[in-house]
Amino acid sequence: MTYKPLIHNLLANPLSGEQIEERSFSCIDQLIPEHPFAPEQWQVVRRLIHTTADPELMKLVRFSPDAVDSGIAALREGRQIFCDSNMIRSGLSLARLRSLFSGYGPDSICCHLADPDVAEEAIQNGLPRSLFAMRKARQIADGGVLLFGNAPVALLELNRIIIEEGLRPALVIAMPVGFVHVIESKEELLKLGVPYIAVTGRRGGSPLAVAALHALCCIAVQQER
Repeated sequence: MTYKPLIHNLLANPLSGEQIEERSFSCIDQLIPEHPFAPEQWQVVRRLIHTTADPELMKLVRFSPDAVDSGIAALREGRQIFCDSNMIRSGLSLARLRSLFSGYGPDSICCHLADPDVAEEAIQNGLPRSLFAMRKARQIADGGVLLFGNAPVALLELNRIIIEEGLRPALVIAMPVGFVHVIESKEELLKLGVPYIAVTGRRGGSPLAVAALHALCCIAVQQER
């Protein structure tokens, strides 16, 4: 008997990428009929679950009360976006961002991790580049949208700047992943009174940070309809 590749099932019953995404969200809603999140928060959480295919992630997500509104307002104003990794910078959709503010461009999304001066400072001080990348972004971070998916040390440095220098971001998406400095960097942030969306514990990652920001873009577009 000749084996028929499974792709033929899709070819016989076509589904677009958008339809597959919508069906995935429906599956998540069926798996989790009850949850503690407000409707707009759930849209963020659901997209994070979609990114990982892991409903258990829901238990780790935390929001400040003003997170969604503050983040969307900042994006509509075209505030600068800081990323702790170039993976986040590459993953963010300019089309989605421009649906909120037409002036968004590549220069609106900042990541200093590969800058030569940042690399030199890191070598001289024996510290991670992410710390100095965050420090270099100090000016745009005040009132900006900050995404952390990779570097807990960068988040620790942000926390220091908030505490010692009074910086106030519009939103911090705090989802660094790993084993060293990860848990404490998130726990400290949650105490500082700034708007945040966080994945607590050791879990996180750049794809989750991207997914969270894209979810805010989708919510904002829906609000305008």
